[in-house]
Amino acid sequence: MWFPLWTPSLRAHRCLCSLKSAKKCVSSLYIARMASTTTVPRITTHYTVHPRDQDNRWAEVNMERFAEEADVVIVGAGPAGLSAAIRIKQLAAEHSKEVRVCLVEKAAQIGAHTLSGACFEPRALEELFPDWKERGVPLHTPVTEDKFGILTKNYRIPVPILPGLPMNNHGNYIVRLGYLVSWLGEQAEALGVEVYPGYAAAEVLFHEDGSVKGIATNDVGISKDGSPKATFERGLELHGKVTIFAEGCHGHLAKQLYKKFNLREKCESQSYGIGLKELWIVDEKKWKPGRVEHTVGWPLDRHTYGGSFLYHLNEGEPLVALGFVVGLDYQNPYLSPFREFQKWKHHPSVMPTLEGGKRIAYGARALNEGGFQSVPKLTFPGGVLVGCSPGFMNVPKIKGTHTAMKSGMLAAETIFKHLTNENPQSQTKGFYLPEYEENLKKSWMWKELYSVRNIRPSCHTLLGLYGGMIYTGIFYWILRGKEPWTLKHKGADNDQLKPAKDCTPIEYPKPDGKISFDLLSSVALSGTNHEHDQPPHLTLLNDSVPVNRNLAIYDGPEQRFCPAGVYEYVPLESGEGLRLQINAQNCVHCKTCDIKDPSQNINWVVPEGGGGPAYNGM
Repeated sequence: MWFPLWTPSLRAHRCLCSLKSAKKCVSSLYIARMASTTTVPRITTHYTVHPRDQDNRWAEVNMERFAEEADVVIVGAGPAGLSAAIRIKQLAAEHSKEVRVCLVEKAAQIGAHTLSGACFEPRALEELFPDWKERGVPLHTPVTEDKFGILTKNYRIPVPILPGLPMNNHGNYIVRLGYLVSWLGEQAEALGVEVYPGYAAAEVLFHEDGSVKGIATNDVGISKDGSPKATFERGLELHGKVTIFAEGCHGHLAKQLYKKFNLREKCESQSYGIGLKELWIVDEKKWKPGRVEHTVGWPLDRHTYGGSFLYHLNEGEPLVALGFVVGLDYQNPYLSPFREFQKWKHHPSVMPTLEGGKRIAYGARALNEGGFQSVPKLTFPGGVLVGCSPGFMNVPKIKGTHTAMKSGMLAAETIFKHLTNENPQSQTKGFYLPEYEENLKKSWMWKELYSVRNIRPSCHTLLGLYGGMIYTGIFYWILRGKEPWTLKHKGADNDQLKPAKDCTPIEYPKPDGKISFDLLSSVALSGTNHEHDQPPHLTLLNDSVPVNRNLAIYDGPEQRFCPAGVYEYVPLESGEGLRLQINAQNCVHCKTCDIKDPSQNINWVVPEGGGGPAYNGM
């Protein structure tokens, strides 16, 4: 069954059109392998690295921006951002108050950048819409069967899922999350939320007192070399009394806020995984609607965190969603998450389901795995963080949508209370709302995250992933997370790679074109597209670092950890040495490069709004 992506109403479209018309560098460099004596080719042309006020080509360009005032500005139309918007408008209707809520989303359509497994727990949805079953929400597949196993190269060892364990999915639904997000977009607009897809939030704006003022959307009409086109147009400013940042995992504006307000001072580094997913139409005889399957083990070793999922959907055709997750704290620079995924599909317990079927979609995204220990400070003058941006995923459950929605709802309730207070208490022009964080810590979602806090870090022992399974079986199942200690993660993911000389190269089998596939044909199924003539949004703080450090020491891991073929090392025209080539038009916006780059030299910023993948119910 096809569920159409939501598009903005004519009213919202006209409003947006009127707005439009109104108008550390890495310190140490290493001797390069295959180095060249020529000047390092210029790769980065983006204004965040090469300021326009220092570029004569911009000297005569009018840089004035049109500004709009709102009560609440929301960045990101995912489950958290839309739930926040909906809840604010629900409360406004209940109390007969006028509250203007503006939400911007970088995808061309609501849901087009959404990707998840997904096995959905409806708890937060039931709180947001108690009558959700009568509203036509696209939840068509209740879970009917749970299976879990450990894979060896040739066998599958079944593991029972006991009641009370995080992996138990009784009462949950298998969903195409993009469709659910699209439905939430419809509900938001029906309540009066102004939703603007195709407009990426590119900059945080600040009041003179340092509090957040709002955001500015991206400029358009800039050439690949960084110069203004004749069609150049400045972005819009959206000002709000409070701004909700719901960008999703590793948001680029949230990164700036972490630094400006020191939000990560009292938490551990965030830990991440990369999730890769495909949709298949399979032989109807092999289709088991409602079945949920998870595995750990092969093809990963015990020290590499990860696993697989295979979900049988009931969408009117024999559809299965399958995917593979690899923790980005892996150590071997030769590992390719994409090729591990393709290899996994050939396991004797997986391949029979896919034989004779047809792959119809592919995508990838990063996900937060740090959990309770890695949640930053959530409030700051003028704004709050919600959803996967700060990282509320319950890793053992492999679920984060319900917690993301709940965080957005809690933020909305706190904000509405302050907006309607006749004597609002805030020492800054942008509202400072520490009550949001206090309310969140009293909620069921905080208790849930706390109870599973030790499961992911318990995988860092000599037993690796299997040590984590033993810990879960003993301590979580018996104590339910009440043990009087909290384990720590082993540090930032970008610090975990070992030098290539200390690791064994991994030989991957060639794809057969039936079960496994090459990278570029996979990216083609994501619908990814960007305006070619714009500065690459994968920016480098120093253009020489990829060859002089990443290639020299780690054998260029970006050409393997990227799930879209964005990075490749190609020969210099002189024939002496290599250079990094960035194929920015391939980017699926997963943020893996920004996370895993061992030099922390890659900074992902938003491209022109509307660019990126065009997922249809992923």
